[in-house]
Amino acid sequence: MVKNYNRLMFPVFFSVGAVLGCGNAHAADTIVEALSGGKVSGQLRYRYEWVDAENIAKEANASTLRTRLGYMTGDYLGIAAFVQLQDVSVIGSELYNSTVNGRTEYPVVADPKGSQVQQAFLSYSGLPATVFKYGRQAINLDNQRFIGTVEWRQNAQSFDAFTVTNTSLPDTTIFYGHVSNVNRVFGNNSTQGNLDMSSELLNIAYKGFAPVSIAGYGYFLDYGKNQLPATSFSNTLSNKTLGLRFDGGYKPEAMGTKFLYTAEYAKQSDYADGASTVDGNYMNLMVGVDVSNVQVKLHYEKLGGDGVYGFATPLATLHAYNGWADKFLVTPRDGLQDVFLSASTILAGVNLTAMYHKYSSDNLGYDYGSELNLQAAKKINKSLVLTAKYAAYSGDKNADNLARNSTAALARDLDKFWLMADVQF
Repeated sequence: MVKNYNRLMFPVFFSVGAVLGCGNAHAADTIVEALSGGKVSGQLRYRYEWVDAENIAKEANASTLRTRLGYMTGDYLGIAAFVQLQDVSVIGSELYNSTVNGRTEYPVVADPKGSQVQQAFLSYSGLPATVFKYGRQAINLDNQRFIGTVEWRQNAQSFDAFTVTNTSLPDTTIFYGHVSNVNRVFGNNSTQGNLDMSSELLNIAYKGFAPVSIAGYGYFLDYGKNQLPATSFSNTLSNKTLGLRFDGGYKPEAMGTKFLYTAEYAKQSDYADGASTVDGNYMNLMVGVDVSNVQVKLHYEKLGGDGVYGFATPLATLHAYNGWADKFLVTPRDGLQDVFLSASTILAGVNLTAMYHKYSSDNLGYDYGSELNLQAAKKINKSLVLTAKYAAYSGDKNADNLARNSTAALARDLDKFWLMADVQF
């Protein structure tokens, strides 16, 4: 475990011990009832991922299994505890580059094997409409575009944090979090696996208007000065992001069509030790319709770039955005404009999704490439979901794309295919 986590979690486990060690018979009986009234949760998720990258001769064939086991106690005087253990194992040969196994002859599949404590926190709900959490936990805000757990990866992201969630105002959720460390998808054996920080997260969401939900947020990311030498998170990249999001749908009376829409804007600038070059803006627009169980949406998303700095979303569930091929996990210095069309429906109990992306730079306006995404998912029963998924990125080999992006990565084609079986209880 990383040093920050040990420092954070020691008072958590000490507090658990103090609660369980209360000295009279009545208190002990109450704690026993709380423990016996707890809930066990678990997951077995097998996934096969195939990757064909234009610049790598060998194809990746990653066969992995994620196993999780969790336990949430019952409440005692408003106090509860949750622990979740996780193991990621390779089934068969390790024919992929996990980013830590040295198999660089294969394309990257960022699912390193290993075991860890995925979550471990104390919660307190003794105050009206308020929940406090302290420890390693999952944090997912809004659509996870800025803060999320990246559940798609076998080793999901978690946060060592203190958080408060309050719902005392009608239709309003106020969230505050102080984050001291981010446990990233690359695992503890990677120099990129842990992100030391002292950051504040604030999100206020209001759902009192039927046609639209509103969220305002401020994320203040202060990266530590003592990152490992190979990490990409210098303290000079510390930034603050202030934004406002509108999202909803409207169905006129006597019409079978529901109109869908999203509008979001955010501004990012330097914070704490951040350099003055940290400056960018974000825009997300969507219009769509839902007719007879078929949704069609037109999207425009911009992450600004000026040739020096690209708008950053390092704590997001990145796989869900800008194409499933994951070519834009880091925003290019020239920024990104993603125009895409999505369609989804349910046919014979199978959820079908298709998307087509067209990517270009915000600065200079040249093309990066295009991408096709396809997915089919079937819920077999309340516990089991089967998924097949495909992504095909076609890079544009124009002169600017070749010259301005590191190793011409955005000009290279990339294909990925997944098969997954997910059992949860």
